[in-house]
Amino acid sequence: MSATRLTQSHLDPMHAVYDFVLPAGEPWMHEIKQGQIFRILDLEGNQAVDTLFYNARDPSERYSAQDTIMQQKNIYLTTGTSLISNQGRIMLTILADTCGRHDTLGGACAAESNSVRYALEKKHMHSCRDNFLIALARSDSGLSKRDLPSNINFFMNVPVTGHGGLTFADGVSAPGKYVELRAEMDVLALISNCPQLNNPCNAYNPTPVRLLIWDSK
Repeated sequence: MSATRLTQSHLDPMHAVYDFVLPAGEPWMHEIKQGQIFRILDLEGNQAVDTLFYNARDPSERYSAQDTIMQQKNIYLTTGTSLISNQGRIMLTILADTCGRHDTLGGACAAESNSVRYALEKKHMHSCRDNFLIALARSDSGLSKRDLPSNINFFMNVPVTGHGGLTFADGVSAPGKYVELRAEMDVLALISNCPQLNNPCNAYNPTPVRLLIWDSK
């Protein structure tokens, strides 16, 4: 099931309270307060941004792909989508999206998936799962590998075949495309700016992304 709701934002980066360029292949973790607006901007195009969200006050509540898909009746995320927690509450709402759709099914690359999808010698390549674990180890969140649910892949193109399989295809994003979300509760955002060198989704070339936050008005 597809969805495309292209929507521009009126927010000016000059007024952002947080503005950071996350290098290709690096992890990032940051708190976003309730009411703040969070933008992920694809600087060079087709970069996969693996993302998880946790309730900052109770991290046992976190983004649930299953609940989000079930409530939205759609496997892709775009403008108007509510990201639902494992407790059935809205964590964030997508307010603007200039890409058109974002993946909920492809998951994060890992040593195991690298070896299965590509080749045994790829097993030890850096992966998004590694990035998630590095960010958690650096934080005081108390979270560990058992706290990594299925993630969102912003800007990633993972079509579903007629037989229900997944394919990793060329990206549908482009330089300057972005997705913008409003936090409906205090959330911890955990990102791996994907280091994958074997996937056509990013044209085999990981690139940086820009992360911005605006205060609520």
